[in-house]
Amino acid sequence: MEMEATGRSRGDWIFHGEFDRTIAYLSDQKKILGFNPFCHSVELTNIENVYKWLFRVTDPQNNPFDVIFFVEQIEEILVELPDDIECSDPAELSEEVIKRYTIGKKIRWQHHPVASKIEDPEKYLFEGKAFADMYMHPVESEKTRVQFDLKINVRFTLYPAFRIIPENILHSMTNAGMSMIMQTSTNKMFHSITKDFKNIRKT
Repeated sequence: MEMEATGRSRGDWIFHGEFDRTIAYLSDQKKILGFNPFCHSVELTNIENVYKWLFRVTDPQNNPFDVIFFVEQIEEILVELPDDIECSDPAELSEEVIKRYTIGKKIRWQHHPVASKIEDPEKYLFEGKAFADMYMHPVESEKTRVQFDLKINVRFTLYPAFRIIPENILHSMTNAGMSMIMQTSTNKMFHSITKDFKNIRKT
């Protein structure tokens, strides 16, 4: 029996770091996911801006449980123009105007489908799908607000012992457990990042 689980984690932090430096730091997937206790590796693929994540956890029978994600990173500058500047095509804006009216930056992670087969349940290997939005805004001198929202979907095979539990109850339990694990690991990841900044605090 297959089961699909969905987990979410969120966070809202103030980084005691200058805006451009914070953006550059959090744009580095390999660096920040290296602080996640379940992340085994992050590699840039031969597809532009697409990364391969390998996450490893241990299942109830103490087997290594690997989940592979292919994730595309998209970065977007957030610009807020005053009313007296009309713009029908953002591509026409000059670099000077963009720099002057930039209010933040958004980094999006989205699932990138690949043609090759990934899953191999006999070897406890599964494919996951990751989606995230990370908004960054300068808030004070040398401080940056970072808002993070991550959703993970994983389809896996259930052990026979779990099949006696009604599917709707099992689904709720699995989603709740996965979200709890994700939130804990996200908090640990951002707490570990503190060592490279003066301080990080939750809002």
